[in-house]
Amino acid sequence: MIKTSLFKSTLLILTILLWGIIQFANAASNNQKTLLVVGDSLSASYGLPEKTGWVDLLSNKLELSESNWSVANASISGETTSGAADRIEKLLNQYQPNVVLIELGGNDGLRGFPLKVTYRNLEKIIQLSQQQNAKVIITGIHLPPNYGKKYEQLFYLNYTDLTSKYSLVMIPFILEGIAEHPELMQKDGIHPKENAQQMILDNVWVYLNPLLK
Repeated sequence: MIKTSLFKSTLLILTILLWGIIQFANAASNNQKTLLVVGDSLSASYGLPEKTGWVDLLSNKLELSESNWSVANASISGETTSGAADRIEKLLNQYQPNVVLIELGGNDGLRGFPLKVTYRNLEKIIQLSQQQNAKVIITGIHLPPNYGKKYEQLFYLNYTDLTSKYSLVMIPFILEGIAEHPELMQKDGIHPKENAQQMILDNVWVYLNPLLK
């Protein structure tokens, strides 16, 4: 009789402990948050050794700080705003992000896409992200001067206008302090080298960090 009672008590304690562990795991899971990066080659580690791009550095930074944030990098080299707009709904459903970082438009500008097309595509990505209650941060893109001052100014206006219209957080220029230094750029003059990736992260972190808090 005593053994039976002891067995039942032990079983009850184990059940309570197991329930507590499950509840703790569920709480930890519910507290986990996701940052979705939707970008082009600047965020896809183009021409760099594996895991050395600024998005990888960001992921490592958050992991080392024991943050409850994880990073999902959906960036593709050569990506246009049109391509990203076509797949954004699937990405949002897949990752359920709390914050969406948009680093797009450079390939549109380099290919001379109509400004209105780029604007509409970015707007679609922003609208769908906000409809899922994700905060949106967008990076301004400056084109090389050989595309003409007027086009470059109107191109950049897309970002400032969308930022104002949808109350976004905007990183003025992701390559600030980098693009004007050839020694920090790869031979193509478009993509930063490995030693510039921390500088990119520093440019991003100033504006991103408040959202992660």
